[in-house]
Amino acid sequence: MDRHPQSYLDFERARRRAALQDILAALRRRPADLLPFEEVEEKLHLRPRGYRGLEDVPLDRIVGSVGRYQDFNRAFLPRRDTLRDRWQRIDTLVSTGGGLPPVELYKVGDVYFVRDGNHRVSVARQHDAPTIQAYVWEFETPVPLEPDMDVDDLLLKGEQADFLQQTHLQQIRPDARIEFTVPGGYYKLLEQIAHFQRAISQIDQRDVPYEEAVALWYEMAYEPVVEIIRESGILQAFPGRTEADLYIWVLRHQQELSQRYGHPVLMDRAAADLAARSPRWLLRRCLQRLRECLSRFRRGGPTGRGR
Repeated sequence: MDRHPQSYLDFERARRRAALQDILAALRRRPADLLPFEEVEEKLHLRPRGYRGLEDVPLDRIVGSVGRYQDFNRAFLPRRDTLRDRWQRIDTLVSTGGGLPPVELYKVGDVYFVRDGNHRVSVARQHDAPTIQAYVWEFETPVPLEPDMDVDDLLLKGEQADFLQQTHLQQIRPDARIEFTVPGGYYKLLEQIAHFQRAISQIDQRDVPYEEAVALWYEMAYEPVVEIIRESGILQAFPGRTEADLYIWVLRHQQELSQRYGHPVLMDRAAADLAARSPRWLLRRCLQRLRECLSRFRRGGPTGRGR
């Protein structure tokens, strides 16, 4: 056994916690893996903003690593026995009152990635420390990152970053908020904008610049449909979804209804029909019918007359 039995026990306890957390995360469908900084940097087109200096960083905001993201889980608990020697040396130093040198972190939005010091972060988490001292370098990101993100969320954020980089919508309409919960939505919007640009150019008989087409598409195509979605209240029939999700679905449903009936179908009718097909709407209708039946029964039967 190690010369410091407490550090040996601490590592064994951390390994067991890591295995248990990975199982629970899978059952709860929660992120269990650290985010790889290299993938975040590529997909979100990060740009260095500068050195922030020495800071106290909340440990629960550290969600990824540079190159070591497979060695630890999302709570920075060790997943490999090969980490034991170094981990236990650091744990012994902490347990005996020794101080640790600051780690090195990259800040992206509101979260952090370990550039150097993964073992130190892991030991600090094991000892329930709220913060850790770190030298911090910051990167600019066009989209926000949150501590509970997983790799699938990163794919969506990558699509969002591509969309914003190509359209410059943040500069054109700073108030615009377009967010999807499923992949592919942003690329569908880019196709719509390209088609809209060609159509407007033909109507105006001039080459409409792309950014002008983006602004016109947002005002003439996207906003009116979202307004219908808001006024109809159909978002309540699709919990966990966004206005952008519904925008794509309503447009697609309108096209399907128009093809079925052989004539154009109004957008508000398509929205209402889509809501009527949602499982939550059907469940609500069934519960309403059940309440009506129970109410008639209590009043004395189907006719409502007492005996």
